[in-house]
Amino acid sequence: MSRLYYSETGHVVPTLCEELTDYRHARKILHLPATSGPATLFFLARSYPGHDLPLRLSVNGAELPSLQPNSSSAYMWHEVQISPSLLLTGANMFEFWTDAPAMDAWSLAIENGHQDPRSFVSTDSGLTWRNHKMGYLNTSRGEYLVRIRLAEGTDPPPPSIVWEDMDNPRLGRLRQAIPNYILQAGTTMARVRALTSWVCTSWEYRNSGDAAQYAPWDVETVVAWGQASRGHDGRKPIVMCVHYGVALVSYCIAAGIPARCAAFTGSINGFNGHFTAEVWFEEFDKWVMVDPTLDAILFKDDVPLSVKEIQEIGPDMADMVEWGPGYKFQLKNPVMAEWTPNIFLTGICFGHRGLWPRTDFLSHPELSPPGHGSTSYCETSLVWETEDLEKGFGMFPYFGEPDYFNAPPQDFPR
Repeated sequence: MSRLYYSETGHVVPTLCEELTDYRHARKILHLPATSGPATLFFLARSYPGHDLPLRLSVNGAELPSLQPNSSSAYMWHEVQISPSLLLTGANMFEFWTDAPAMDAWSLAIENGHQDPRSFVSTDSGLTWRNHKMGYLNTSRGEYLVRIRLAEGTDPPPPSIVWEDMDNPRLGRLRQAIPNYILQAGTTMARVRALTSWVCTSWEYRNSGDAAQYAPWDVETVVAWGQASRGHDGRKPIVMCVHYGVALVSYCIAAGIPARCAAFTGSINGFNGHFTAEVWFEEFDKWVMVDPTLDAILFKDDVPLSVKEIQEIGPDMADMVEWGPGYKFQLKNPVMAEWTPNIFLTGICFGHRGLWPRTDFLSHPELSPPGHGSTSYCETSLVWETEDLEKGFGMFPYFGEPDYFNAPPQDFPR
């Protein structure tokens, strides 16, 4: 058994993080119990391509072996083993810096919005420290994404699904926006298929390789920004698979159909992930994977497949996909035309499954992540399968058994 210690939720804005130099150091304080076993330190950082300076780090003043830069320019999880002899009972200090004179070597991820963070920045090589005016523009206040897993202890049980408030007037407005032919389609499958096609063709896919302004998990805003190709500050918005999944879940709930968000990845630092919806079908007594980005559902012997069933099929899933009309719309995008046969149809993206346990994006927008899918997955609210704890996902606190993922929707407001 083991337990993760952290002080943030992984709500990272990738374009507003902390640059490290020889004069700009970062410090994180984590309060820990006594431990006698090896610990694992996790931190989300990126190295700039084209430089060879290592990342330097220390634990309670003891410098550890430096980390060499990698070829990726994205924020990725780094893992360092820590001897228990270096850790203290109580406050523990972790520091990060590099020998670069300019902000062009290493960057440490930060979650903004904390009133009195246990993270600090120094701009004089560690002589003085502050926990405000942080980030590379000296305007942020937040917690660095630095976590540690101790050998002792047990992680908390995964949270229950939180449903959107059916009395929220915005949910009623969403229902009014759904075309009548969808609401009157008849069976749950007919309505879901029609909804998925409608969402799929509502805007053109655009990921973080094409834009930098991430659309919030607000379906009305996603559709408006996506259709106009213009978002915050008039810039081109990121409206990708995450946003199709969130939109379908919100519309399903508005139509009285239980749905939730599912995140997938081939590996924690691999950019071969995906984001879809799972919809509960009473007649099949299971959650079914519904992909609104590609307008696709998988079937075997006329029965729609769950996430676990898709994972078990592996690379032989191409003949089981039933495409909706939105599929051709998406393949006009070169990114999707390449990604679909190489990542989706090979099953690579379904290697590991995570569940987003909230659907109340309208009632509680402050609980939605501001950049999911733009970095390696980092949000602590995600629930992964128990077996993934030993497969490189130790930087997350929630893991569930099959019964957790398969349970029918509880307390869904009809």
